[in-house]
Amino acid sequence: MSIFRRAAARRGTAADWLVVGLGNPPERFAGSRHNAGAAVVERWAAALGCELAAARREYARVGTALVSGQRIALACPTTFMNESGRSVGVLVKRQGIVEPAQLVVVHDELDLEPGQVRLKAGGGIAGHNGLASIAAQLGTQDFVRMRIGIGKPPHPDAGKKWVLQRPSRHEEPLVDAALDQAVSGLEVLVRDGIEAAMNVTNARRRGRGRSSP
Repeated sequence: MSIFRRAAARRGTAADWLVVGLGNPPERFAGSRHNAGAAVVERWAAALGCELAAARREYARVGTALVSGQRIALACPTTFMNESGRSVGVLVKRQGIVEPAQLVVVHDELDLEPGQVRLKAGGGIAGHNGLASIAAQLGTQDFVRMRIGIGKPPHPDAGKKWVLQRPSRHEEPLVDAALDQAVSGLEVLVRDGIEAAMNVTNARRRGRGRSSP
């Protein structure tokens, strides 16, 4: 039985959407490039007046809110990035998520320049440890991804150090604008669906920088 079928057996009110922002533990890595996904979810939660409270059994900080009449579960795993699936697997079951299309994973993206945001359904892993962990836990890669551009490091062998550092002073306003753009895209997604959200989110800043394969 798939993890989504098991989630269907949940008692109580299920979430319409589960939005997960990836990152490393915020005590050490808040504001780093790798925590861009968590920063988006934190920003949306603050705008909604939704507290992300520690949920030890879910290995995450979790909150819920009503958006356009839909119940949204917001979460930021408290595991390290490469163990994100441990949290997401539990969250899917506890929140009653029965389809991969109801799960939105917000994450940093090396193949997009700082300031770029892209939304897509499904796709590959592209070497992202958080996505790999989630896909392995769920047994599928068909969940929705909101990708936040952080750009490539100046040298190919500097990737690990690059993602754990904060954006440069030049990049900071670009990243800040991207966080706002991502939040707006998520609001359109839960209100009007994936196609409408892609049209809005992916049309912005089109043609700047590299596009991911």
